[in-house]
Amino acid sequence: MAQTIKADLCIIGAGSGGLSVAAGAAMLGRKVVLIEKGEMGGDCLNTGCVPSKALIAAAARAQEMREAEKYGIASVEPQVDFAAVMDHVHGVIETIAPVDSQERFEGLGVTVVREHGEFTGPREVKAGDNIVKAKHFVIATGSTPFVPPIPGLDDVSYFTNETLFDNRVTPDHLIVIGGGPIGIEMAQAHRRLGAKVTVIEGGKILGRDDPELADIVRERLVKEGVDIVEGGNAERVEKTLNGVRVTVGARAIEGSHLLIAVGRKPTVDGLNLEAAGVEHDKQGLKTDSSLRTTNKRIYAAGDVAGGRQFTHVAGYHASVLVRNILFKAPSKNNEYLAPHVTYCDPELAQVGLTEREARDRHGEIKIVRWPFSQNDRAEAERETEGLVKVVTDKKGHVLGAGIVGRGAGDLLQPWVLALSSKLKIRAFTDMIAPYPTRSEASKRAASAWYSDTLFSDRTRFLIRLLSVFD
Repeated sequence: MAQTIKADLCIIGAGSGGLSVAAGAAMLGRKVVLIEKGEMGGDCLNTGCVPSKALIAAAARAQEMREAEKYGIASVEPQVDFAAVMDHVHGVIETIAPVDSQERFEGLGVTVVREHGEFTGPREVKAGDNIVKAKHFVIATGSTPFVPPIPGLDDVSYFTNETLFDNRVTPDHLIVIGGGPIGIEMAQAHRRLGAKVTVIEGGKILGRDDPELADIVRERLVKEGVDIVEGGNAERVEKTLNGVRVTVGARAIEGSHLLIAVGRKPTVDGLNLEAAGVEHDKQGLKTDSSLRTTNKRIYAAGDVAGGRQFTHVAGYHASVLVRNILFKAPSKNNEYLAPHVTYCDPELAQVGLTEREARDRHGEIKIVRWPFSQNDRAEAERETEGLVKVVTDKKGHVLGAGIVGRGAGDLLQPWVLALSSKLKIRAFTDMIAPYPTRSEASKRAASAWYSDTLFSDRTRFLIRLLSVFD
């Protein structure tokens, strides 16, 4: 017999967005029901951000051993125990898991239901033997890997990010279909851990980033031995005696393992959204600026909301929903201000508009750059690849910034603040950056914005005139 649970808020999905909403609402004294059919923590903890960055960290240590000679230390080829590397990856997951665990959230007062949830009406969800009736609902079911309809793909074994981290054997030759962030991160990591790697991308790798910055990443990947095939789609996949064969135009690429990394799709199947009056398309749920769906009692958070698919965006959505649902304080979703980072080496980080986007929208813009080859800390570490690139309007308002280089994701934060706070580039020239740090590059780039004016004939004339009063 079904049990009826009444709540203030019912959340479907215990990933980053759902957990953040649940914790906030519970700590504010609301009765919360959290429904999750899979693992607590969602994709980020179990098959996404956490395991991928743990794998990247192991790969980076291996690469440092190969490149130690530039510091006067003998370079060696690392002996990689791939199974032990995966033990490290899963150990990191296990360390973080208690933060997202059922026990923790039940300790906060949340009712956690580990069942599949589906709507049976506009204000009712069925989950196992439970019927949940709530004042408001949040759909935070995330996304799943998109598997393209490539002829022959159904007849071969392949990885997605959901299965890749269960592999405990070094691939002899990993073929990656997809040159976006996931594909590039995993391609470089596996190459550094001893696999031969080929990336197949129909356009250009990292196509959503500034091409000037993406070119620097491409050069590094090629230098490390990653074979990059751009401008051609995978037309067919076939099973071979030793693995798979992928046909790209006139070229047939044979490998031992295949990774599909061509994007993700919102998880909406099985929710019975029609019963709730919630509309959706292939991008995700249809929402307004406050993340409300076509049912005014139901909201969306995270990847399923149809916007930018990043964990930090899901967390940001949660803060918007807490303000809208609990505090009744109108709050709009401004996720266009969210940065994104590809955790390759060198890292590539971007916020706001790229140069091309800024020209299309604003016409007259100004670009300033500062290379890490002119940064003393980067030189001391023998890691001088990359640059800081800033896009402003003609009055100095920051429109976007991109950084490629070691630690770019961390170095981007002041530019994220500049955009969210609508600062002009002058704010960076007033900043005192500690020496020697890579963060100096941002201040140098900002100072370069004024170089045309500062060292103009007009300024030199003014200085001569003022010298009369010495």
